[in-house]
Amino acid sequence: MKIKIIVIIVLSIFVMSCNSKKEKKVDSFDESITGKYWKLKTLKGKDIKMEDNQKRKIFFTLKANDSTVSGFAGCNSLVGQFSIEKGNRIRFKNMGTTLKACPGISFNESEFLKVFELADNYTIKDDILSLNIGRRAPLAVFEAVYMK
Repeated sequence: MKIKIIVIIVLSIFVMSCNSKKEKKVDSFDESITGKYWKLKTLKGKDIKMEDNQKRKIFFTLKANDSTVSGFAGCNSLVGQFSIEKGNRIRFKNMGTTLKACPGISFNESEFLKVFELADNYTIKDDILSLNIGRRAPLAVFEAVYMK
C-alpha cells in the first residue's frame, strides 16, 4: 500500500512539474518581424518624409511575448494586438490611438491606421517589411531600424 502511495505522489509531482513549464510559445512567431522598430518608408506607394514640426518618425513594433503592437502614427501613439499565422498571415485587432490634435502636420494618420485594419499578410526581405492585402501592391513598406 505504501508503495502505491509513493508511486502516486511521484507521478503527481512529475505531472505537475511538466504542466508548470508550459509557457506561451514565442517561437511560434516569426522572429524576423517581432522585436524590431519598423519605420514607415512608403504609404500607398508614396515616400514618407518626416515633417519639420513632427516630433518623431512614424513606426511600430510587435512584441511576441504578449502579442501587442505599439508605435507612433505621426501625431498620436498607437497600441493594439496582433496574431501571426502560417503563410505570413497577420491580423491586427483592438487598435487604438491617443487623441492629440496636431495642427500643422499634413500627414494623414487615418490613412496610415487603415493599413492595420486592411493588412492580412506580410513579406520581409533584407530588413524591409511590406504589409499587404491579398496579392496587391503593398499598403505600406517599413524599414527595420536597429538602435545602437
